[in-house]
Amino acid sequence: MEESVSGFKTRGSWGDVVEHGERITRALREAGVDSDAFEEWDEWRPKAHERLNEDVNEKTAAQASVGEGQGEKAGKDPNEDLQTAGEKLSESYQKVDEGDSDGAVERWSESIGYVARAADSAGRKALRKVEDTVYRKVMTQLAPYYFDNELISANIQKSTRGEGDVTFIFEVNVNDDELKSHVSSRLGEYDDEVDRWHVDIEKETTTAEAAEGVEPPESKTESNYTTN
Repeated sequence: MEESVSGFKTRGSWGDVVEHGERITRALREAGVDSDAFEEWDEWRPKAHERLNEDVNEKTAAQASVGEGQGEKAGKDPNEDLQTAGEKLSESYQKVDEGDSDGAVERWSESIGYVARAADSAGRKALRKVEDTVYRKVMTQLAPYYFDNELISANIQKSTRGEGDVTFIFEVNVNDDELKSHVSSRLGEYDDEVDRWHVDIEKETTTAEAAEGVEPPESKTESNYTTN
């Protein structure tokens, strides 16, 4: 492992990068990190049974995607919001007829809100569709797979050396300097104390492509380590 201001970097086989991610995850957990950002990282980090060009690709595209707007979070389709906007507008006209100007303004304002929410939902869906296509078809051919949130910034890429040998480069940075220092200390202790690190593997997975350099796992074990 190499350590620099840009993070903790490892080069090697798929098993090496999986182990690198597991060690950093364990160090964060031992530091008491328990947050949505940590769960996002734990979900994204490469696993022993995964393939870079399939599983990590898909997770990266999902993580990079535009988040849900208020309408989507409420489970409302843009057409539903537009229908509600029309109903609110009709209620506004009714309030005008009744001489209730305050009520008319309130219903009119609500109508505009639903129209705006519908436009926001439609726009986000369209952007995600384009974003996902561009990412999968273009960006993954030009740049590493990446992950970024308030806790972790990371990227992983594959390169071919010599006569077709595959190596992976995985760099992980902890964005908080104090927490990064703690992780650095724990990683150093792992190097001193850990004899063997058993990475997570999953039963009955398909064989990864040879170009990915991933060996098919034979059995399922828990992620753990043994010390002297």
